[in-house]
Amino acid sequence: MKEIKILALVGSLRATSSNHVVVKHLARLAPDEVDFQVYDGMGKLPLFDDSETTPPAVQDLRDKLSAADGILICTPEYAFGVPGALKNALDWTVSSAELVNKPVALITASTGGEKAHAALLYILEALSARVADDARLLISFIRAKLKNGEVSDGDTLRALNTVLTAIIREARLSKAEASSHH
Repeated sequence: MKEIKILALVGSLRATSSNHVVVKHLARLAPDEVDFQVYDGMGKLPLFDDSETTPPAVQDLRDKLSAADGILICTPEYAFGVPGALKNALDWTVSSAELVNKPVALITASTGGEKAHAALLYILEALSARVADDARLLISFIRAKLKNGEVSDGDTLRALNTVLTAIIREARLSKAEASSHH
């Protein structure tokens, strides 16, 4: 029985990106009781327009976020910022509040990444998401840490394990808190 649901959001739309390699690695690492899913609708979301009606693709994202016990974001940095598709997806949650008090892990894997990482921490704070200190990871020079489509760097592997353990722990705590309130 899968007791914990983790939904991964990948900031790169390219299926072969370093970020997808990282997320696939985490999916393999996830223990049996964790249902680890990767959201695949990022590129299909309409641009955020704050309209009264909710487009079906946006409702699907919101439903998946609501159903998850924890969210894992893995993203590159584009032009010193947050990739547009990821920012767009997060913008769609501002009024609907799926990320309020939701455990979130943030991995920024890029050439640099510091600016996008910092910006995303501010965005997640604005959305009232819960990002534990050990669920934040900046992996600079990500391409140098991959070999043959796998994460090969020892320190990076250990750091990824720490983040995965943290988001599972936080998701479990959040789920326990929610069930004790019912």
